[in-house]
Amino acid sequence: MDRFLSPEPIVRLEKAFLNPFKNFVATAKTCYSSKGIVRDEDVKGGYKPLAKSIYQAGHHTTLQHAHFQFSLQHVSRQFIWSFLHSHPYYNSEQVSQRYVAMKPEAFVTPPLSEKALSIYKVGVQAQMAAYEKLNALLMPLVDAEYALRFPRKRRNFERDVKKKSQEIARYVIPIGATAYLYHTISGITLLRYYRLCQQFDSPLEQRIVVEKMVAALLEFDPEYETILQAPLEIESTPEYAFFASQAKETTSKERNDFLSEFDSDLDGHNSKLVDYKINQESVLADAVREVFGLPRAALDNPSAIRRVLDPALNPLLGESLNITTLSKLSRTLFHPAYTFKKKLSHTADSQDQRHRMTPGSRPVLSAHLSDEPDYVTPELIKTEPVAETYYQEVMTRSWERFQDLKQLGVPVEYALYLLPNALSIRFTESADLLNLRHKHAMRLCYNAQEEIWRASLDEASQITTVNPLIGPYLLPPCTSRAMANIRPVCPEGERYCGVKVWKIGLPEYTRVI
Repeated sequence: MDRFLSPEPIVRLEKAFLNPFKNFVATAKTCYSSKGIVRDEDVKGGYKPLAKSIYQAGHHTTLQHAHFQFSLQHVSRQFIWSFLHSHPYYNSEQVSQRYVAMKPEAFVTPPLSEKALSIYKVGVQAQMAAYEKLNALLMPLVDAEYALRFPRKRRNFERDVKKKSQEIARYVIPIGATAYLYHTISGITLLRYYRLCQQFDSPLEQRIVVEKMVAALLEFDPEYETILQAPLEIESTPEYAFFASQAKETTSKERNDFLSEFDSDLDGHNSKLVDYKINQESVLADAVREVFGLPRAALDNPSAIRRVLDPALNPLLGESLNITTLSKLSRTLFHPAYTFKKKLSHTADSQDQRHRMTPGSRPVLSAHLSDEPDYVTPELIKTEPVAETYYQEVMTRSWERFQDLKQLGVPVEYALYLLPNALSIRFTESADLLNLRHKHAMRLCYNAQEEIWRASLDEASQITTVNPLIGPYLLPPCTSRAMANIRPVCPEGERYCGVKVWKIGLPEYTRVI
């Protein structure tokens, strides 16, 4: 395998459990101890066969206690989306492209021939120049929108306009842009990373970064070598096996037919409700009655549902600290569930997937790539013909350079880095009501990223249609807090969006920034 990737990813183990491997064994021994807690210092020699046996039997909760905090630098947004954040068992804090301006040199460069490398570098430079130009084109539009919400003398007015402009302009930045972040995972998650680090869509970068994470772990505690399994080769992954089993490669027509079919199924929605439980309002009401030990005659369905979902009656819903999973009443919200077909940009989905308890089945991205530009356009850009025309030109050139790289024989894995943040991502996402309500409380806020806000509004509106006793309580934080009589109504402080959202209903929600 060619190991060249520039700049070289930097991986550092920042913090870790003391004696993590011994703790893994100690926790296992405690399950069978008649003498009380077995501590790390009680674990003596000769325990490696037990460790292997526990691991091979799949008793892996013992490996979840020890956590490891890594700092990662010079890793691509594509790698973060495709691998690091594509599962629920992690925590990350990464630099934001919404609030931090991108630097032209902050990009991954994959191993390319001289001609391909020239095309790649020209593409990066061109799209970063477009980022600057689009930012300048959007600034007056954002300024005018902000002036409708705030007086110009407001503190940080100009700074906020600049940040919102760059938030929208970032759609043209290639997904090979680098980021730096803290990333914290358990021992078992790191072992899983290592085993599956060569899957689609960025196996080279994944293996380089994960090998460095594992090397840092083994330097800290070499005993993990006892249970470390070698990475599966990409040929052994089920996705690769499927593609290899096909008599012929997918044609451009078949791929375009899939994309058209998916988009047609959306029926004009950003996020289309495609499935839900047929009796979930009555099941939810029954569950509420079960909590209180009441018959239907004492608490009818509308009253039961209001008891759990109305912040005036369940003030836990208005708290900033999300404690609903610990509440006996609020846990009844686990029972209703919804499934959506969604289409978001790569940059919006990179934020959407951070809601780890509303998981989605995201694609092998290379299997979705069309020869034609396939992207999402932010609403503000659609309001200005000059900006929209320029944006379309940038997208067209981006796809042309992507095709140029493929025609030179560059693997799609590497050519992908040049595609823009606006790249369309199509997938299915499911959520129980408890976690979807929390997500909507975050993403129906007018400060949320506009594309995810629009999808969340779409979802809440459709749920209201099919479950009218549930849908009206899918609300932004300010409205929940107002209903719960919590002050201040807006929890954002100086980041207040400028709109008294708690005084209007979902049908009146509108925004372009």
